[in-house]
Amino acid sequence: MSEPEWWRDAVVYQIYPRSFQDSDGDGTGDLQGIRSRLDHIVTLGADALWLSPIYPSPMADGGYDVADYAGVDPMFGDLAQFDLLVGAAHARGLKVLMDIVPCHTSIEHPWFTERPDWYVWSDRDGPRNNWRATFGGPAWSRDPHGRGWYLHSFYPEQPDLNWRNPEVREAMAGVLRFWRERGVDGFRLDAIDRLLKDPEMRDDPVATVPPPLPEANEEYAGLQHVHSRNAPDIGIALAALREGAGDAFLVGEVYLPSAELAPYLEHLEVAFSFELFHASWDATAVPAAVAAAVGLDVAWVLSNHDFPRLPDRVGEVNARAAAMLALTLPGPVFVYQGDEIAMAGGADGTPPDDRAGRDPFRTPMCWDADAPHGGFSDATPWLPAACPPGGGVAQQDAEPTSALHLYRDLVALRRSLGPGLELVDAADGVIAFRRGDDHLVALNLSSEERPAPAAGAVVRHTHGATGQAPQTLSGGEGFVATLRG
Repeated sequence: MSEPEWWRDAVVYQIYPRSFQDSDGDGTGDLQGIRSRLDHIVTLGADALWLSPIYPSPMADGGYDVADYAGVDPMFGDLAQFDLLVGAAHARGLKVLMDIVPCHTSIEHPWFTERPDWYVWSDRDGPRNNWRATFGGPAWSRDPHGRGWYLHSFYPEQPDLNWRNPEVREAMAGVLRFWRERGVDGFRLDAIDRLLKDPEMRDDPVATVPPPLPEANEEYAGLQHVHSRNAPDIGIALAALREGAGDAFLVGEVYLPSAELAPYLEHLEVAFSFELFHASWDATAVPAAVAAAVGLDVAWVLSNHDFPRLPDRVGEVNARAAAMLALTLPGPVFVYQGDEIAMAGGADGTPPDDRAGRDPFRTPMCWDADAPHGGFSDATPWLPAACPPGGGVAQQDAEPTSALHLYRDLVALRRSLGPGLELVDAADGVIAFRRGDDHLVALNLSSEERPAPAAGAVVRHTHGATGQAPQTLSGGEGFVATLRG
């Protein structure tokens, strides 16, 4: 495991490179654009940045269909530009995390043609079983080269790798070693609960209860994925990834309840907590989700490139309270680009870029609401640009009551919060918890005014109030306060 443990309470800033900053006027974000905006991430107070995939890709799934694990797609730049970005980030004290996509490759990856035994095939002329793909339809498709039917957990353009083949494990460990040698400090591991499947390829049983976490569609949710995901011997695959990573930081996208994370955490520093991510915004579901994961090695996240933007999920009035919650929980937290300025979902592309309807979550970053396309590009962006009501980074930087200043203050404040978390009794609709011996966090998750728990002086309020902790909280309000005085 990585030492020293810089990640224990780190703030990691997620960048969707295609939508962060265009530097060459083609309407698409790139590595040079990211490098030009590093000071924004530093000013926010983040410890690290995570780059969503930048590999060469046909872009059938936003870059999560990788055609070459050891390169950079020309739309983003090249390896020399990547090296400059890593050097510039390190010079500013920022760690760099890469997105590794180990479950599958692009169907255009040379491996699919040259190494067919590195993939999963049906032993019959048709689907081997009833497994379904995440976005709908069978998880099996006919090979265009006439070699039979292959497995794909996601789109047909993303054939699954056979992680039971030791050559695959060594090849993917080599991918991590390659990027480590270029100075990468850690990796986000995509969809790793799908790496190993049942070797007998048994049918998944029909689900008799709703899935523990929301699924992409009713068809996929209609099966209990006990054979197509989360194999009991998943450690075989994870050990290979750990070997390749060495002492680099590993965070896993494991789309399972917290109670099922233990086999993964034997090999990773942390895994994302998706129970809080998907919890209803109320004082029953949110505390339950926190209690289920607190004390485990989880990373907190409330927004990313796959799901609706934070204000759209919890309501605009609650977005500040959601930020205060995430940034005051113990353990690492991930912030998606644009969350810090309260960006809501945008419009689809024309035609839509993403078949699963995720364009609105991936629209360009708003740097300056007074500039064309929000300061993202001089050209027409690949997706329509839109700025939040409070303006872009430039406007919010000049406004002390903005969401941006709230994020900056909370990131700085979390460094001083004590260890652990203890949920405390509070009025209906309110979540309250202690951090260490000195601080209390209270948030009104309801739409109505509620009594606030007793506390001392306000250290930070969601809406800028100061002085003694208030006796009541309006809907969407919250504070961090001292426990006494």
